[in-house]
Amino acid sequence: QVQLVESGGGSVQAGGSLRLSCAAFGHTYSSNCMGWFRQAPGKEREGVARIENGGGRSYYADSVKGRFTISLDNAKNTLYLQMNSLKPEDTGVYYCAASYRPWTRCVAGQSADYDYWGQGTQVTVSS
Repeated sequence: QVQLVESGGGSVQAGGSLRLSCAAFGHTYSSNCMGWFRQAPGKEREGVARIENGGGRSYYADSVKGRFTISLDNAKNTLYLQMNSLKPEDTGVYYCAASYRPWTRCVAGQSADYDYWGQGTQVTVSS
C-alpha cells in the first residue's frame, strides 16, 4: 500500500554532511508521523529522529541531537534528514519509516510502532 524509498546515502569523512531523503508513494491517508532509524553492524536498530506529520513536533536521539535535523515536506510527500558533523559512529544503514500510531507511540521510537519501512540506504563515515 505505502512505499517508502530512501536516497542520499553514501560515504563521507568525519565532520562532513549528508542529507537523506525519503519519498512516500501510494498512501491513501496521511501517516501520523515519520522517522529515521539506523542499524550499525553488530548493533540493534535504533531510532534516530521522528517528526509529526503536521510538522509541529519532532524528537531526536541524544546521540544525534544538535547535529541532525529532521524535516517533512508534505506537498512533496518527502521526509528529510540533514546530517551534519558526522562521526564514524553514525555509520550504518538508515531506514525511513511511517507510523499511523499516536504521537506518544511514534516518539518512543520503537520499531513495532512503525507500519511501513523503506529498504534502507547505507551511510558510511570514515575518520
